[in-house]
Amino acid sequence: MQKTQDRGAKLQRLMGAVALLLSILLGTLACDGSSTSEQRTTTAQGTSLTIDVASNPERNAYFGDLHVHTELSFDAYLFGTRRTPDDAYEFAKGGAIEHASGFSMQMKKPLDFLGVSDHGFYLGMMRELANPESSYKDHELAPAVSAAPGTRAAFASVLRFLADEDPQSLQDVDVTRAAWQEVVQAAEKHNAPGEFTAFIAYEYTSSGPEFQNLHRNVIFRGSEHPIQPFTRLDSLNPEDLWDWMDTQRANGIESLAIPHNSNGSDGWMFPLTNWAGDPIDAGYAEQRMRNEPLVENTQVKGTSDTHPLLSPNDEWADFEIMPIRVASTLPSKPQGSYVREAYLNGLRMEQESGVNPYKFGVIGSSDTHNAAGSFEEDNYWSKTGVLDIEPKLRGSVPLDKPTEDGEIYANGASQYWGGSGLAGVWAESNTRDAIYAAFRRKETFSTSGPHIQLRFFAGFELAPGLVGDDDNIAQLYRVAVPMGSDLLAQGTKVPSFFLWASRDVDSAPLQRLQVIKGWVADGKTHEQIYDVACSDGGVVDPKTHRCPDNGAQVNLSDCSVTPDKGAGELRTVWQDPDFAPGQRAIYYARVLENPICRWSTWDAVRAGVEPRPDMHTTIQDRAWSSPIWYLP
Repeated sequence: MQKTQDRGAKLQRLMGAVALLLSILLGTLACDGSSTSEQRTTTAQGTSLTIDVASNPERNAYFGDLHVHTELSFDAYLFGTRRTPDDAYEFAKGGAIEHASGFSMQMKKPLDFLGVSDHGFYLGMMRELANPESSYKDHELAPAVSAAPGTRAAFASVLRFLADEDPQSLQDVDVTRAAWQEVVQAAEKHNAPGEFTAFIAYEYTSSGPEFQNLHRNVIFRGSEHPIQPFTRLDSLNPEDLWDWMDTQRANGIESLAIPHNSNGSDGWMFPLTNWAGDPIDAGYAEQRMRNEPLVENTQVKGTSDTHPLLSPNDEWADFEIMPIRVASTLPSKPQGSYVREAYLNGLRMEQESGVNPYKFGVIGSSDTHNAAGSFEEDNYWSKTGVLDIEPKLRGSVPLDKPTEDGEIYANGASQYWGGSGLAGVWAESNTRDAIYAAFRRKETFSTSGPHIQLRFFAGFELAPGLVGDDDNIAQLYRVAVPMGSDLLAQGTKVPSFFLWASRDVDSAPLQRLQVIKGWVADGKTHEQIYDVACSDGGVVDPKTHRCPDNGAQVNLSDCSVTPDKGAGELRTVWQDPDFAPGQRAIYYARVLENPICRWSTWDAVRAGVEPRPDMHTTIQDRAWSSPIWYLP
């Protein structure tokens, strides 16, 4: 199956390149048979072209990042970043760009799609404040912004201005609209149907009164876009954002919003009431799901799948946890802040009142403020420009001398951060229309950095032999439903689940494939973790539902790993041994790699010091599927 998908992906890229070349040289439509879709694109010269792009009905896996900040974001500029949206796209396509501190940033392999999502408010304004020829050169914030890049004082000054002064006075419509056009033009320039997809996007940066994170990235389907973004300066209430999106949609501008860093929301991201404090009703649930079909569950500022306090029986729940709120040192309570709990609460709400506002798929993204995501543990440059580029600044190696309080390590948010994450989609082609359609149907998955491919289907009476069939994916699309879908009950029949995962050859082999189940019984939510496929010949214990340890170890002195352990591919057909007919349930897949050194351990090894004792020394990178909802 993997060879078939690889051939399909290669053919799709080849035909896309041929079609684009013919369109440019001949000015005609390129055709490659019946399995094509017509796409429009705009060249760097502004010429509109119509081309045919190869389409795979069994769908290819594409990887991207929908959360990227450039110099146009107020905070990225203050962190020293001077890379543009153009630079971000060049990096995503495999190029090297310069970090604020001067070194070259480049990934081991390129991405398939990207959305530059600069903060909508104060868009381009920091660059304007630092411009000596600007009318803002005498603004009270200009000295701090124009100072040496990467000063925390400048960042603090802008935050104080945003909170205590008149924030609208720094929002120059002419400047922000011009910067928005830079974002739009870069996406139009780099969008190449069949080769690389660039989405017009921005971040809506809302928050509660005490740093409760309510941020969303807004992704537009095509070239249609508003004259300017809706921002926190228009309203802090996400429900007002949805109203604006509905109005834009009625005017032909289609978009979706993706919440992120729910882990730092202090319970505000997935509440049991609306903004006004009233119980969630059908109108709220329908509007939220219409505008927010996806959630970002992993990124540099931690993973928001679940928390050890919420999932005490999940041995892998303690994964890249950021316990504090965004841009703060205040603690963030787990309840209401993590995706798995939101799924379970949504099931309970649906059972009690018939509405479910938390029926979303998942993606990952980076939230880089360097215009370049840092996805590799052994090639990690963190997030905030010159503020955390040195290991001692991000707390992974000792300071030159202890602080006045006797601390030998720097303590701040960046010590909790990590090299995550990526958005994965299953789409017919690498085009805006196909990938956006995958977003909408929630046939999406997330990874903590590697290009792990993960598929998840559910149906009834799926034969175990389906695993080895050459045309199993074609069969599954005919007789089953993919991730992101509802599976409607068929009497008392027990559903079957098809799972398949393939490793990233530039990362660690796979260790185990799992199903995570959630359900409601007696008015309470429950969850269970099932290992369903094991590497190295292991067999799942039917009582514990766990694979045996495959023996993969990490040598912390040099970060070498046990050779010849783990799998390149894991797949199975599985049935829930605890299935209860008539009981609503949610299922999603998770696949774990063998352990490797975490970025902080790599820092310590290179510095010749012991790893920091209160940091995890190793990491098991992973991928999560969007759920399938079983509905009786």
